[in-house]
Amino acid sequence: MQLLKKVKLRGSELHVSKLCLGTMTFGNPVNENEAIDIIHFALENGVNFFDTANMYEGYDRYIGSPGGTAEKILGKSIIQSRSDVVIATKVGMKIGLNSDDEGLSPKHITRECDKSLNRLGVDYIDIYYMHKPDPNTDIRYSIDTFNELIVNGKIKYWGLSNFNIEQTKNILKICDSSSYSRPIVIQPSYSLINRDIENDLIPLCDLEQISIIPYQILEGGLLTGKYDNNINIPINSRAQLKPEWIPKLHDAELKIKLDLIQNESKIKKRNLLEHTILETLNILSIESVIIGVTSIKQLDNIIKIIYDNQ
Repeated sequence: MQLLKKVKLRGSELHVSKLCLGTMTFGNPVNENEAIDIIHFALENGVNFFDTANMYEGYDRYIGSPGGTAEKILGKSIIQSRSDVVIATKVGMKIGLNSDDEGLSPKHITRECDKSLNRLGVDYIDIYYMHKPDPNTDIRYSIDTFNELIVNGKIKYWGLSNFNIEQTKNILKICDSSSYSRPIVIQPSYSLINRDIENDLIPLCDLEQISIIPYQILEGGLLTGKYDNNINIPINSRAQLKPEWIPKLHDAELKIKLDLIQNESKIKKRNLLEHTILETLNILSIESVIIGVTSIKQLDNIIKIIYDNQ
């Protein structure tokens, strides 16, 4: 057993493991029983932070599909451990065919929060994210609704996912000028290949004391070393089952970046997966990283990397 230490998220009372288990593949290719076993193994080894979204339903996902699968599975898995876990979920993506089935309108946020609470089988959500910007809704109404959810005890804290630097600055300005609770976390896409936020969002979060919890740090598996310099695509890998979810394997510029990262890992005497996880956790303001797995073996390997370097 490898119990991971906890870190305190800035501006909150939440203490979370440096590994946040992602649930995007729950349902398919990871069936319910496998997912429950993975979550229980995570809990046994000190992982207390779980990331999901109202839209997640694994590879069965298509634009406008109803979602909900991952939240239901997570809820079943943590029913005996609610007080020991930190649950993050999201709202904003399209989860139906009607015009009010996406976005950040007060009606949509309130409705979807109640649905998420029901699927998760909990009384409150620890972190509720705005999943993406909504150009059709005044962000003030969205912020007001999130703060209402806090007052009503349905969520503890809130955060932003997929918002750029200017959008984030504007939200912080509105919160401060109107005495709203601020977002405590930012969830951007970030990896050693995709480092754009190092120039703006990371310095802002450090200045404003906001925690960063990045997703896609392994770039769909490209930064695990499993693709053998892109020559052989493993059976049942994401590149085989869901190729549109990862960058083009044969992109020349991407290969140059991968080679550089590989060389860096060799200099530090690490394998690529170990190097990627440790270098990412060493970035300013990144408190925890979201990683999804398809097996207990994968999860065990990742936990060992973090445990051995705590």
